[in-house]
This record gives sequence, C-alpha cells and structure tokens, in this order.
Amino acid sequence: MADVRLVDVRKAFGAVEVLKGVDLDIADGEFVVFVGPSGCGKSTLLRTIAGLEEATTGQVSIGGRVVNDLSPSDRGIAMVFQSYALYPHMTAYQNMAFGLKLARTDKAEIDRRVRAAAEALSITDYMDRKPKAMSGGQRQRVAIGRAIVREPEVFLFDEPLSNLDAALRVRMRYEFARLHAELKTTMIYVTHDQVEAMTLADRIVVLNGGRIEQVGAPMDLYENPTNLFVAGFIGSPKMNLLSAELVEATATGAVVRTIAGETIRVAVDAGAAKAGDAVTLGVRPEHLTLTGKDDALTAQVMFVETLGSTALAHLTHAASPDTLTLQAPGDLGAKAGETLALHVPATQAHLFDADGTAFRRL
Repeated sequence: MADVRLVDVRKAFGAVEVLKGVDLDIADGEFVVFVGPSGCGKSTLLRTIAGLEEATTGQVSIGGRVVNDLSPSDRGIAMVFQSYALYPHMTAYQNMAFGLKLARTDKAEIDRRVRAAAEALSITDYMDRKPKAMSGGQRQRVAIGRAIVREPEVFLFDEPLSNLDAALRVRMRYEFARLHAELKTTMIYVTHDQVEAMTLADRIVVLNGGRIEQVGAPMDLYENPTNLFVAGFIGSPKMNLLSAELVEATATGAVVRTIAGETIRVAVDAGAAKAGDAVTLGVRPEHLTLTGKDDALTAQVMFVETLGSTALAHLTHAASPDTLTLQAPGDLGAKAGETLALHVPATQAHLFDADGTAFRRL
C-alpha cells in the first residue's frame, strides 16, 4: 500500500508559519494535485512529504508507516523537480541509471528498468543523447524516467511542466495521464495552473495561505465550490462574481438584487439567511446567455476575444469590481460599447454569504 496521510502538519520558517495545520488522506494509486496561488504552501507541503523539509509539528505517513524521522531516500518516494537537474556530461541512459548505480543495483536489473522506463516514456531513440541535444520535453521525460526506475511507492512532481512552452505542456499533460494509468502508482503533483489540475487529477487539493480550502474531484470543485476563493480560482475563464443583497431567502430558493438594481433568482438553500443580507452572486461565463427580459444583467462590452469556435466577451457591470466574461459561440458579433442583456439561469447560479461561504445549490 502507498497511501499518504497527513495529520495536523505545520511548517514554520522562524516566526512565519507556512503550513497551518494540514489534514489529508491520499489513497493508494490516486493522482492528487495540489493547486493554489504563489505562496500558498503547496511546494512546501510536497517537500515536507518528501522529507526535504521537516514538519514543525504533525505527522506524515506513507504506506502506513510514520516517516517524520526518515530521510528522503528511505521514504519510498521519487521526486521530479521544476528544473530537470540532469547531469550535462551524461547521456539520457546514464542519467536514468545513475541513482541505481549508486545503490549498487545489479547491472542487468539497471538495464531492464532503464529500457522499460524509456519505452514507457517514448524516449528509446534518445538514450545515447546528452541533455543539450534534446528538447525540453525530452529532457523532462528523462527526468521522469530517472524517477520511474527507482520503482517508488509514491511519485512527487513539483511544477514539472512550468518550463515548457504551451503546446508541449498540453502534450505532456497527456503523457502524465497515460503514465499514471499504466503505472497505477500514487502520484502527488504541484502546479499553479488550474487547467493542469482539472485535466490530470483524481482529486484536487486547493490551498490558500497554508490551509486547505477544499478537496474533491475536479468537476465537484467546479460545480460546487465551497467558498469564494475556490469559486474564483477553479475555472478558466474564472467565475463572474457580483455584489448583491438578498430580497427573498427560503430553503427552496433565493432572490437577490444586484447593486445595479437587477433582480436574479438563484436555486440555493438560503433558509438560514434573511432578506437584506449582503451576498455575492456567482455565474460562470459559459452559463450566461443572451436574452432580453427576465433575470437579466445589463452589461457593456469592452472588447471581444474571437477564438474560432467560441468568443469571450469582456464586459463592465456596476456590481462587479472585475470585468464580467461571457463565453459564447464564435459568431457572437458583439462590438465594443454595445450593451448586452444576459440571462442568469437559476439552477446554474451560485450564491455566497458575507463570509464567502457558499449556499448549498438545489
């Protein structure tokens, strides 16, 4: 078993507490992604699991054994860093074999593991090349291969795609997903890119300020964010958020009025709230539709991004400190300065109280 369990894990650097009590269970064979803004503690948490940082307090368990006092080499993990950290004077084969040679592994076993990893990563033809003769994607595959040959219980990835260009990142996301499907090994992956998180993870751990905001399957976080932070972070383009107040609040639905005076119905359980409470209305760009009459937001077009099959219209609205985004078919045809009436479907809208906590959607 290669499950990972964290119990009240805290990490402080002097007077600065970076991890503020993290509790998390990761199942054997699960692909879990830590995501959050810069400085949220995701890399520190990964390094604490790896043993590269010592937990100030709390317990880290891997495969059912407490590893707080074990060195990284004794924890049954292998880590791939943002920088490839390959030896420039060694070939790809030598880079992948180096750790096994230091461990005095039998030569035949080294060769078997290296060639099996190379085949799994589609880099068999590059084994005799040195890093300078390989592309960024090939070098990253070698770095991953170096981890694979150790046959660890847990793989740890610290923003492994951040040095690659956009097209290669897409390709490598597929490679990571395929690799996990083949190896069926526990993988923990850190990224600031929520698109990577959504496309790769069995579960996403959203971190903010050293604390876990929410843990769940990608679509669960997308459809049911627990608070404003998760709502604004998960999704691309991000969720539209508007200031409003409750006009009606019942367990079977709510009616809100934006500060621009528009009345919107929302299918949430607002039975614990009352009329007059300050709330935030949330709706994703793809759920807004062009309409004329009921439940309409009136917003002015700033500019339109035409992306082929789709278009993103960026609009201003008095109730939103940021621009609103409408995701529509590519033939939208809206022009800068035009005023649009946007329908908010009650069953697709989100509502958050004054503390940022989400009302339960019906």
